[in-house]
Amino acid sequence: FHNFDHACHVTMSVSKLLNRVATPDISKEDLDQAEKDRCHLASRLHDYTHGINSDPLILFGIVFSALIHDVDHRGISNVQLGKEEPEMAEYYKNKSLAEQNSVDVAWEVLMSKKYDDLRSFIFASPAELMRFRQVVVNIVLATDIFDKELGVLRKSRWQKAFHDDSINDGSRTDINRKATIVIEHLIQASDVAHTMQHWHVYRKWNYKLFNEMLTAYKQGRMGADPSLFWYKGELGFFDNYIIPLAKKLKDCNIFGASSDECLTFALQNRHEWEIRGEAIVASMIVRIAAASIKKMDLDCDLSLVESSRSA
Repeated sequence: FHNFDHACHVTMSVSKLLNRVATPDISKEDLDQAEKDRCHLASRLHDYTHGINSDPLILFGIVFSALIHDVDHRGISNVQLGKEEPEMAEYYKNKSLAEQNSVDVAWEVLMSKKYDDLRSFIFASPAELMRFRQVVVNIVLATDIFDKELGVLRKSRWQKAFHDDSINDGSRTDINRKATIVIEHLIQASDVAHTMQHWHVYRKWNYKLFNEMLTAYKQGRMGADPSLFWYKGELGFFDNYIIPLAKKLKDCNIFGASSDECLTFALQNRHEWEIRGEAIVASMIVRIAAASIKKMDLDCDLSLVESSRSA
């Protein structure tokens, strides 16, 4: 699951949502005002999207973060990663180990000498470089959805940004707060975009994730057998994370029809899984076992060929 195909899928999902960012209805008064003041309309669009869609560095940072958010992923949870890599756990203070490691690995590549020219085109100043890094760190860490403390913090920020009328005053702080939380939810939705897309897309990536976690269990790198909880686990994931997340995309009010599409597919996939999920889990177990036997046979054939050549 956590491979370059996933990185590409998340990046395309981010790009799709960004390209579909809605714009407000432009009134005749706005058009008349725009003729007098060219900045008026641009300002309206900027504020409507909380400044996201008119900031090239932010837009690039979102796409870049989507591409690198799972770099060097080991196919295991952060808890297991901490057990296997205690030095990493200590270095990152047991917080978002895989995510922080991905940022560091990708950043080291970006900062390497062979990308000197690229950086000179992206960043006009050291200040822009540091701002870009802050954006990337915030976005990639937002993909750690299992850290309870971070989850509580995000919920609190969401409440302040979209439901606390006492601080929703249209100030720069208010707009920046909204932009930050919208970006976090944008990357989170893109990271699990398969759950909000066509049923066949969901099935494809669900199989990949199940296979990855079952492999980890068989290797002694996961505490519980996913085949025993996968059916109910997916229902809970839809109910407690995916559907609420899709509703928040709609509440942001900047993604237009895309937010409706995400919610519709999430509800449809949840319904299909409730009906067919148990049978699907059973079929995935059979499919994985058959693929394992086929691989063992292939490895055996290759071994015999090597032996005959040696003889």
